[in-house]
Amino acid sequence: MSQRGLRLGIVGGGTGGHVVPGLHMLAELQRAEDLPELVDLVWFETGRAAESAALARLEPLVAPLVPERVRLSIEPPSGGAPSLPRLALHTPREVLRARRALRAHQIDVVLGLGGFTLLPVVLAARSLGIPVVLLEINAVPGRAVAKLTPLATRVLHAWPRTVPAATGAKHVLTGPPLGPRFTAADTSAAPCPWRASLGLEAGAPLLAVLGGSQGALPLNRFIKEHAQDLASRGIGIVHQVGPGRLAEGAGELAGYQAVEFVEDVVGLLGAATVALSRAGASTLAELAVLGVPSIVVPFAGAGGHQRLNAAELGDGVLLLEEQALVERGLTELVQRLSPEGASWRAEVRTVLRERVPRDAARKVAAELARFADSR
Repeated sequence: MSQRGLRLGIVGGGTGGHVVPGLHMLAELQRAEDLPELVDLVWFETGRAAESAALARLEPLVAPLVPERVRLSIEPPSGGAPSLPRLALHTPREVLRARRALRAHQIDVVLGLGGFTLLPVVLAARSLGIPVVLLEINAVPGRAVAKLTPLATRVLHAWPRTVPAATGAKHVLTGPPLGPRFTAADTSAAPCPWRASLGLEAGAPLLAVLGGSQGALPLNRFIKEHAQDLASRGIGIVHQVGPGRLAEGAGELAGYQAVEFVEDVVGLLGAATVALSRAGASTLAELAVLGVPSIVVPFAGAGGHQRLNAAELGDGVLLLEEQALVERGLTELVQRLSPEGASWRAEVRTVLRERVPRDAARKVAAELARFADSR
């Protein structure tokens, strides 16, 4: 047990997918009695809306500790990879800002979760002799993680696909981190306020629509077009549209509710009959560990990594490309949500719960704990 405790820096920004794994790890670190106490935390962020929505859970999660959040200007405000001129212009200044924060907090280790905001923080940490641990959450290595791997002390992998053939001690397969609420023995027994707010009859099917932390226009368009039909069949719908995108929802409709961001994901998924989702790695891990039958629609861009994320769950999900969603998505949803879909739902629940380890967050926290007192 560390006498000094763990002083941790975390960087990962732009999307909820670059934030949520860190929050899951922190929840496990706060719960575990045999790991060093978290005594200081600085989180480097971009300030984008989707990221800020996810980070709203940070302060309550680590209370009474008060973390510092440092906003760095590397990624464009609209998202996406920064251009080389932008990197050249902003990186030196942001490295200095990161150095000041790391030194002020006497950070033991930095955990990198993805995104190009990693660049200045990793450079700052290495210039100060602070070890860096990177987490690759997707089934295809992200560009930032791949480029910065030579500077890392450890690289943790959520999926076997990204682990190099000759790993050595540097590369460790942990699985995707999930918080204690997700890995509890039974989450489906918890009451779901969504059912009451939607006015659903007992036993009525509930569809959870998760377009990722930023929302997904193809999913939003699909639900907006078919929400009336689904609701007329007695299907309740909770539709996460993304920050600032409520206009893309289906409006006022009995049995339907659009929200920008779902705070209680465990409660919603524990009560959902089926989920319609993008294939972000963290979302898939949450669906898998809770055994939620799902139709996933991978984002076609970003190198197709979401398609490979979904492949890690095998027959545990029904994969539809965006065009297939348009052509037969309604038919598939009605069938999978119906009583006739019960056998499919039972089969995929069994497959899903075997695909994701329940102790991944602990493994990540334990890797970070190795560096407590190291400075």
